[in-house]
Amino acid sequence: MTQLSINTTQNVVINFSSASVGERIGAYFIDLLIKVAYGIVIFYVFFYTFGINSIVEQLDRWSQIAIYLIFALPVIIYSIVQESLLEGQTFGKKLLKIKVVKIDGYQASFGDYLIRWLFRVIDISMASGMIGLITMIVNKKTQRLGDISAGTAVITLKNKINISHTILEDIGEEYKPKYPLVIKLSDNDARIIKETFQAVMRKPDAEILNKLTRKIEEVTGIKNDLDSQKEFIQTVLKDYNYYTQSM
Repeated sequence: MTQLSINTTQNVVINFSSASVGERIGAYFIDLLIKVAYGIVIFYVFFYTFGINSIVEQLDRWSQIAIYLIFALPVIIYSIVQESLLEGQTFGKKLLKIKVVKIDGYQASFGDYLIRWLFRVIDISMASGMIGLITMIVNKKTQRLGDISAGTAVITLKNKINISHTILEDIGEEYKPKYPLVIKLSDNDARIIKETFQAVMRKPDAEILNKLTRKIEEVTGIKNDLDSQKEFIQTVLKDYNYYTQSM
């Protein structure tokens, strides 16, 4: 399994394991089964049971194409809709615990998913999927052409991680939060803050610590009234966990 290093906007390197070719193919076939099941249901319910097919046959060619496209639309947009709504996952990817991410550390956007979806014509539809398969095999990050074009990769979420690798902080039941305004932060903000703070703890850098503190104050409106910046950042992370876990 190839290791994938992602540089965040704070120049912190996070190591993930890229999804294997087998995992990606497995997710594809799970999604394919769902699409086939949908097609079978549509055929028997609408075209067989309700006899729509006989009505369609009486229409002109373009009207027939339009009707077939309407029924096929959920299959056509299956991956882009699900990856957009499920933050980089389809049902198949979710079952196999893999996910699409941006290599630069950002959450993939709709535009990125759109590029990946458009390239499915080349990667998957053409040459029976051999183009995408060969590209993933020879690419060290197991990227297909769509991933390379969108600047994305597919990672596995099966890594064994502990609390230090997540945005979570150890807080006891009796913990009393200090800064309610931390709810202005997003999960991604909290993750970047924690990763940057951990990097500073491993390799002290006063300038980065100052920048991180100022950025937190700017985004949240909180002012550091504690004895040290380290204590302030630790409190912000714990408060964020307190409020988000309580919602």
